[in-house]
Amino acid sequence: MAQEFSRARRVGEQIQQILAQLIQREVKDPRVGMVTVTDVKVSKDFDHAKVYISVLGDAEKIASTLKGLDHAAGFLRTELSHQLKLRSTPKLVFQYDASLEEGNRLSSLIDSAVAADKKAN
Repeated sequence: MAQEFSRARRVGEQIQQILAQLIQREVKDPRVGMVTVTDVKVSKDFDHAKVYISVLGDAEKIASTLKGLDHAAGFLRTELSHQLKLRSTPKLVFQYDASLEEGNRLSSLIDSAVAADKKAN
């Protein structure tokens, strides 16, 4: 049975911290602005890592940021390999994390339902 804090999870957390710093300080692509790395899921064989990011902006800004990060993925992977002590560095796949927007939407729905309930009473 897998432990709650498996090695893949620990490596994912370490990759998340390193990538957050690298994206902020080292990526010079103008398409990549303010990016938050929200989570990293590493496969059990450490071959792939899904990097979930959050970006403020519309769909066009999000798509542009993802293209910029995909373009910089090789550079980021090389820099990761210098800082991680792994036999092989995972391939990076960037995905947009819409959970923050979904949470805000649900919160506003709850607020409107509470307001409607207070109005009815």
